[in-house]
Amino acid sequence: MWNRVFRSPFAWAGVVVLGIVAAFGLYWFQPWKLVTDSRVDDALPVAPVTASPAPDASGATPASAGSDPPASNQLLAAGIFITHEHTTTGRAEIIRQADGRHLLVLHDLDTSNGPDLRVWLTDQPVVAGTAGWRLFDDGKWFEVARLKGNRGNQVYELPRSFDPADFRSVSIWCKRFAVSFGAAELQAT
Repeated sequence: MWNRVFRSPFAWAGVVVLGIVAAFGLYWFQPWKLVTDSRVDDALPVAPVTASPAPDASGATPASAGSDPPASNQLLAAGIFITHEHTTTGRAEIIRQADGRHLLVLHDLDTSNGPDLRVWLTDQPVVAGTAGWRLFDDGKWFEVARLKGNRGNQVYELPRSFDPADFRSVSIWCKRFAVSFGAAELQAT
């Protein structure tokens, strides 16, 4: 019986179409990433939490943080990741280095692996639940880089033109499906 079926050109055309659909599905969804992890352990910069400068005896406050680079690294903003499409935990920080450059630091990130994951900084608020899954591409966003790994500590250097005041959240963004795996609201420290 099978001998007769595979003599038909329609059967071979069906096999070819099925093979193409299966190959495309594997490429698009990358299901093996659901059971694989990629761990990254970048060296984390030290950034002490500093209080706002106190006025001196004359009542004047020292120069603002925007005038000169600090003498050491400075934690500018931080937030805890919440879950969106996939369970996500960890902490995000924006650090200003002594030389004036900025870093985005992800501490103990733990999320699902997925196709085409990116790290985005956005001007959107973090909204819990399914309502927050797709809103990060609605406003201003900046793609920092491809996500280095779905677990561990990661450090990303931001461009010199970066202004932390322009962004209020970090998202682990699946570019292929336009959905947030998880996000952290950045609060000034």
